[in-house]
Amino acid sequence: MNKTTTLIAATLLSTAALGHHSDAALQMDTVITLEGTVTEFSLRNPHAYIVVAVPGANGQTEEWTAQMGSMITLMRRGWSRDSLAVGDDVTVELHPARDGRTYGLVTTVSKDGAEIGVDQPLETQRRATAEPRATSVFGRWIVDRTSLGADYPGGLDQLAFRDLTLTERGRAAFEAFSQDSAENPELTCTPKPTPSMIVYTDLYPIELTDNGDGTLTIRSQYFDDTRTVYMDGRAHPDASVRSATGHSVGRWDGDTLVVDTTNFADHRSPYQNGVPSGAQKHVVERYRLLDDGRLEVEFFLEDPEYVIGSMTHTRALLYRPNTNMESFNCDEEATRRFLPSNLLEDG
Repeated sequence: MNKTTTLIAATLLSTAALGHHSDAALQMDTVITLEGTVTEFSLRNPHAYIVVAVPGANGQTEEWTAQMGSMITLMRRGWSRDSLAVGDDVTVELHPARDGRTYGLVTTVSKDGAEIGVDQPLETQRRATAEPRATSVFGRWIVDRTSLGADYPGGLDQLAFRDLTLTERGRAAFEAFSQDSAENPELTCTPKPTPSMIVYTDLYPIELTDNGDGTLTIRSQYFDDTRTVYMDGRAHPDASVRSATGHSVGRWDGDTLVVDTTNFADHRSPYQNGVPSGAQKHVVERYRLLDDGRLEVEFFLEDPEYVIGSMTHTRALLYRPNTNMESFNCDEEATRRFLPSNLLEDG
């Protein structure tokens, strides 16, 4: 059993997309290899964890906590509750914490010489599976990665960081934010408001439903984020009426569904990077079925309190009606576990 350190290429940064919090506290340019024995394996949302007992340099055993992606994304990659058991000998490669804790973000896990969770890439699985062709914007959808372009930065936080120009207030809030503080909404399983559900189609499907009563529902599997869209021509309520998901009204512009959302409650980190959103946030989404059966989704975002100008993003989604939309069931212990132990005790 040993522990070695190697430098890796920047391309491995894509693994950070499996996490829900920033990788600032991790050495993302370094991977250490652990060989040890599993003492805990918990498959939960938003993170699964492996705890591995590793012989330390002083002859005493060290226990390393290894964070992985959500149960949902891991199971789509071939993981199951039977993938590991207490007592299994494993090799784990991970990005270690900067503060010296025996904690890190997993890149690979191997048992009996074979890497776990290396089934076909998600995109290959989606294209290989026979699915009926969409006839409307309604149904279940997940990203077509070919529509993102070669320069797509990956992850909501990285996309927003690239495309948002911050006001002085937005910049100050961004610089003051810490994932390791009570300010972080994720520590209480609080979802991020739209347009996050569109960006998270990288990993989690969304579902559009016509309820037949003058309303539509848009649901993301990620954190079970759900909102109602009113199609009866009503206006937004008074600006004093605010909610976490905002207030959404919709209309048809030819064959395009246009959804206009305002009246958002304050959110400390709606883009996963510490840039807040406030009462002036406004999002317009446009959903249009393409001739090839994909769904084109575009959103326009403005929030003059924190953002200069606006942000626009477009992607195509694949119709996947047979994709499982089971509940995310965020586990608050799992979402807080990345915190240093002193902060966990204070929380």
